[in-house]
Amino acid sequence: MLSSSVMIRRFCSFNVTASSSTITSTTKKKRLVFLGSPQVSASVLDTLFNASAAPDSLFEITAIVTQPPSGRDRGRKVMPSPVAQHALDRGFPSDLIFTPVKAGEEAFHFNFKSLEPELCVTAAYGNILPTKFLNIPSKGTVNIHPSLLPLYRGAAPVQRALQDGVKETGVSLAYTVRKLDAGPVIACERVTIDDQIKVFMIFFPEILFLIGFVIMGSKLLIRELPSIFDGSATGIAEEQDDSKATLAPKITPEESWLSFDEDAQVLHNKVRAFAGWPGTRARLKVIDPSNGESSIIELKIITTRIYGGIRSQDIEANDVLFTKGSLVIPCGGGTALEVLEIQLPGKRAVNAAAFWNGLRGQMLKKL
Repeated sequence: MLSSSVMIRRFCSFNVTASSSTITSTTKKKRLVFLGSPQVSASVLDTLFNASAAPDSLFEITAIVTQPPSGRDRGRKVMPSPVAQHALDRGFPSDLIFTPVKAGEEAFHFNFKSLEPELCVTAAYGNILPTKFLNIPSKGTVNIHPSLLPLYRGAAPVQRALQDGVKETGVSLAYTVRKLDAGPVIACERVTIDDQIKVFMIFFPEILFLIGFVIMGSKLLIRELPSIFDGSATGIAEEQDDSKATLAPKITPEESWLSFDEDAQVLHNKVRAFAGWPGTRARLKVIDPSNGESSIIELKIITTRIYGGIRSQDIEANDVLFTKGSLVIPCGGGTALEVLEIQLPGKRAVNAAAFWNGLRGQMLKKL
């Protein structure tokens, strides 16, 4: 599977610049501070770098705030966040890259306030911003959030939307307040999860996140920056209806287990949503028909689809079949899930046919 950074380069090769119709070369550049941490945030930062470098740019990036260096990749080598690394690669001064453990630290707060920022932009920063922080930038703090707020407030909006099987999602640009993702919405863009995107999602589970967050979010931000800086955005921003809010809590490893008592559509949505991390797992019983001995195996379920050919008389309630190159597992409500790709612990991923051949005549059953 391609890494996030590779997919960003492949699908998000674009350059966004601010509109010259709203910015004049004689305007004093506004001081903008960017807050973000992962690779998708680095791509938003790159768009801001490109826009700020334009001769008629309205703003300059005064500082960057990101998560502290941490152990990443094999060997757990301590490395800067993707945002920090990207900023350094672009030649941004290292002394203007701040990495507080918490945004409320006194030393950081003092240094941040001395910058006199006019606007802060957050994109998957990963830290709670206290009131004393939010009170500093004169034009406020705005956040790019990959959902149609007030839907899917929280840490995992795209994954939860996919898990719910929604037909439409999008990205919102909203003012940041102390309540999670609850600030007034400046603007939003919608995207329909049509059949073409669904096909991509089977193989590239993060692509919808990248499209919605990087391309749509970056363009939306650059488009709205003039109105944010001149203050008119505060007059058009719409308060969110809290009664319509839904939550998108952070995904935990414990959620990765599949229960085949659920409907196959629910399980298929979960496989797609969790494909990037933490993946989905299941346990099946392996039975040797020659002696009746059985054992339990744990599988990582990588790709699936809904099986449309099941009838109650075709399959026993707990039997797992192999047909037309896939495992067919009976699920709740008379549905069935086709498993196309599987991975055993410590092994490489294989297609269902290779896995079935490796059983050498043994039978599979649901627990």
